[in-house]
Amino acid sequence: MKVFAAILLLWAPLASGFAPAARPAAVVARSKQHPSSANAASSRPLMVMAAASSHEEDLALTRQIIMDYIAATDLDSAGVVDDDGDSEGVGAAATETSPRPAAEQPKKKQKKKKKSPPPAAPVEIDISKLNIVVGVINKAWEHEEADKLFCEEIDVGEAEPRQIASGLRAHYSAADLTGRRVLVLANLKTRKLVGFPSHGMVLCASTDDGSKVVFVDPPEDATIGERVRVGGFDGEPATENQVLKKKMLDAIFPELRTDAAGAASYRGVPLMAGTGRCVAEGGLAEVQVS
Repeated sequence: MKVFAAILLLWAPLASGFAPAARPAAVVARSKQHPSSANAASSRPLMVMAAASSHEEDLALTRQIIMDYIAATDLDSAGVVDDDGDSEGVGAAATETSPRPAAEQPKKKQKKKKKSPPPAAPVEIDISKLNIVVGVINKAWEHEEADKLFCEEIDVGEAEPRQIASGLRAHYSAADLTGRRVLVLANLKTRKLVGFPSHGMVLCASTDDGSKVVFVDPPEDATIGERVRVGGFDGEPATENQVLKKKMLDAIFPELRTDAAGAASYRGVPLMAGTGRCVAEGGLAEVQVS
């Protein structure tokens, strides 16, 4: 609107044909000084009529004054900084919304990687993982549904006797079992054999074809509940779950045999209890123990 007002004020007297001599002299002043990169059209002039000698010169001067004013107005609307340092127009808005330089962006915290624990040392499986103890059969009877099984109650030194099933009916009678001292593999989980819960295994020596199966007898001075020992293989027995999950019997039994004298041995070392060796009944030699 200011531009149009200025044009009307300057153009009206010129268009009416007034003589140049009738107009007052004028000077061009500046209301504010605006520095710019070109050192020229960045300031805002205030328009005042300038003296001229002819009507054509008046027209030219008026036109120049109008163009200078428009240029100065455009610079202000674009956000030229005033003498007092204030920002105006688009430049200020751009400053507010401009993104942060990359150097000022907040750094993300890097998560520390958890160190994985070192791998556990492999567990060596040998006969020390088995809990073989001395027991005595208090009671034995034939299984009602299985032709090959005896059901037994065996004292192994615990609060209650163990119930164990043994497939020995082809080799012994129930009377042969009652009161007999035996070796019991005690750290086995309970499992049902034709419906009978069997918690353990009685160790026997047997020929490869299974035609002969005999008990491995502990020495006379061995005490009930005593753990059988094997020289050079010391350590705590495994749990029932470990024996099952790690299939320890598959690793140990192939090396558990009787020697030439019938003594049960592991890797050539005899099984001991009390003051003597554990020997297969009748001295059955060079056969598997299981």
